[in-house]
Amino acid sequence: MIAFAVNAVTFVVPFLFVLTLVVTIHELGHFWVARMLGVAVDRFSIGFGPSIVRWTDRSGVEWRVGWIPLGGYVRFKGDGDASSTVPDGDSLADLKRRIILEQGVGAEKQYFHFKPVWVRALVVVAGPAANFLLSIALFTVLLSAVGETIVAPRVGAVEPNSPAARAGFHTGDLIVSADGRRVSDFFDFKSFVTLRSNEPIRFVVQRAGQSVDLVATPERRAQTDPLTGSSYRMGFLGIGGSRDPHDVSRRRYPPLQAVGKGVERTWGIVDTTVLYLSRLATGRESGDALGGPIRIASTADAVARAGSAGAPNLQLQLLGGFVALLSLAAAISVGIGFMNLLPVPVLDGGHLVFYAYEAVARRPMAARIQGLGYRLGLALLLGFMLFATWNDLQRLNLFKIFGSLFS
Repeated sequence: MIAFAVNAVTFVVPFLFVLTLVVTIHELGHFWVARMLGVAVDRFSIGFGPSIVRWTDRSGVEWRVGWIPLGGYVRFKGDGDASSTVPDGDSLADLKRRIILEQGVGAEKQYFHFKPVWVRALVVVAGPAANFLLSIALFTVLLSAVGETIVAPRVGAVEPNSPAARAGFHTGDLIVSADGRRVSDFFDFKSFVTLRSNEPIRFVVQRAGQSVDLVATPERRAQTDPLTGSSYRMGFLGIGGSRDPHDVSRRRYPPLQAVGKGVERTWGIVDTTVLYLSRLATGRESGDALGGPIRIASTADAVARAGSAGAPNLQLQLLGGFVALLSLAAAISVGIGFMNLLPVPVLDGGHLVFYAYEAVARRPMAARIQGLGYRLGLALLLGFMLFATWNDLQRLNLFKIFGSLFS
């Protein structure tokens, strides 16, 4: 039982750390920009449901932590719910009359719904923007303080009868470019191939001092994630990385260069996400890679364990796990920021669509249409979460996970 308790804590804590960090920064983005632009805030909540702890600051904002740690929200003064649904013209007029009657003329100016549409749009976009800034900041700190391991994109092995073998790859080839994109690291090469199954890729490799052009088409195969042990289908060429120590290097970047690399990494994750979603929408990719909270928890646990592995004492183990989790949080933060910008009602991107309509039409969209949009958006979001969770249950060996908690 003691072993179960200890392992359960080590499984849950990394997940809560990563998710809480990403969600808190997202909501603080909304909160800070709202306060800067004179919007009154009633509540700042991390998590949903009944509060574990709560307090009210001197400005009247209620700060709370909910029992369900799967999100958060900022509730502006005058909101009917946590989603900040935009009332239509008639509802706004009624709300304004009520505010003036109760609080006096001018009191309505601090309410979110009576701010100019550009102010509301800035408040909404501030959440995803904060996520992108968090990712850039974390990548910058890690690349400057810890550095990164670079593995030269040299072919260490070619699997017989694989797409790479049929394309003519040889052991020792140095991959220079893929579809015209420069390749500088073996992991970049693998990431490029992963999302291009069944699509011919033109490679340029350096062989014995000469450039050789090759065309290979990755096959979609079930492969196992070495960290979590989960399985999903992705592009496969059959090329193994080099094991030569001369092809592996460690590099730390000066602060300014680290910022540039941080921006580059953040943009790379956005680019990869857009590519995956576009291929998913056109039927060229399966939904195997979609994951939910279970996958995030499993990945956080695996990343923390991998980061602490090999450290000689507890302090260095904790430090290694912490650094690894910061890297994971940076990657997840990009995803959270991007997904929130999708034009789906309930998400920030859906609010921006409504604001765009309001800016053009000079009036808010009818409450009936907004309500329908939010219901459809919520159904879509819940359907996506159920699908992602089902993916997790299919992909992860839960018996293995629960068994490890008792071991």
